[in-house]
Amino acid sequence: MKLHELAHGRTGDKGDTSNISIIAYRAEDFDRLLAEISAERVAAYLNQPTSAVSRYVLPQLCAMNFVLKGALKGGVTRSLALDAHGKCLSSVLLEMSLTSDSA
Repeated sequence: MKLHELAHGRTGDKGDTSNISIIAYRAEDFDRLLAEISAERVAAYLNQPTSAVSRYVLPQLCAMNFVLKGALKGGVTRSLALDAHGKCLSSVLLEMSLTSDSA
């Protein structure tokens, strides 16, 4: 099962930092997402240093926000990256496979 089957995402950026919100479609899936989607796992999946990724939990919204410092290689005005805004990062993250067999 892919993450996008249980959640949707939003992405924002400021300078060199990107943030990705993962929001559960259903409240009953939120605990599973909390257990499976850690800052360390997001860092590994997006090929970022573990120390550069922080997770903030928003239980009232059944959401998590991941802040990726330095992910945009200088940001919009300084990077030659194709996606200097980082807008596609949530789509990339939503392709992550979930490890647990429970649904």
